[in-house]
Amino acid sequence: MKVTGIIPARMGSSRYPGKPLVMIAGKTMIEHVYRRSALSTVLTDVAVATPDEEIARVVRGFGGRVVMTAPTHERATDRVAEAASVTGGDIVVVIQGDEPLLQPDAISDAVAPVAADPSIFCTNLMARIRTEEDFLSPNTIKVVTNQRKDALYFSRSPLPGTGVRPFDRLQAFKQVCIIPFRAENLVRFTTLPPTTLEQVESIDMLRILEHGYTVRMVETPYDTAAVDVPSDIAIVEEIMANDPVAKRY
Repeated sequence: MKVTGIIPARMGSSRYPGKPLVMIAGKTMIEHVYRRSALSTVLTDVAVATPDEEIARVVRGFGGRVVMTAPTHERATDRVAEAASVTGGDIVVVIQGDEPLLQPDAISDAVAPVAADPSIFCTNLMARIRTEEDFLSPNTIKVVTNQRKDALYFSRSPLPGTGVRPFDRLQAFKQVCIIPFRAENLVRFTTLPPTTLEQVESIDMLRILEHGYTVRMVETPYDTAAVDVPSDIAIVEEIMANDPVAKRY
């Protein structure tokens, strides 16, 4: 079974323009994400999907694979689907390009359920939210699940709400953007019309839920720190200084 990891990246992010090429501990963020993904034992291939030649030049410069995509995609998953038509893969893993501390073993954890159960549309990692600041931030995508760990809803607002319990008495989870699809389901995603909640929240996974499909969440023990705003870079660099994975590339 071929498992392909695809990292969507573009310069025109509305929340942080140019984010893929910001420097973190001497390397661009896209290089950190690419090299850490390439350390995964489950991935057969890794590629960056981008509409921007500036990103493509950087990726080719460190020896990475690039698939050029249309500039019209509004959703990262649609961009990955276009790239997957070039790379192939029985399972395609969407790996967001703003997770420079991703753990290679976490990719294997995310792939296992969707590889074993064809009824699952896709899987998605989630991690405990450790701070109230993270919980309240609109840059952190929160998720709640049912007893089977299937996603019920994703939101940029606090989820679950704190009307009854304060944050320190909640078990709150955030989306970690490592998202494996069976190839046929990734194609199906692109045929589903965009939905109201998807557009309001700006969260790809809501298109799947609103059309009645299952997103199986997989809790990861690995703490993560995404780069959503420039001030996040110093936090990531501090963690990376003692990160054993960073010493492997």
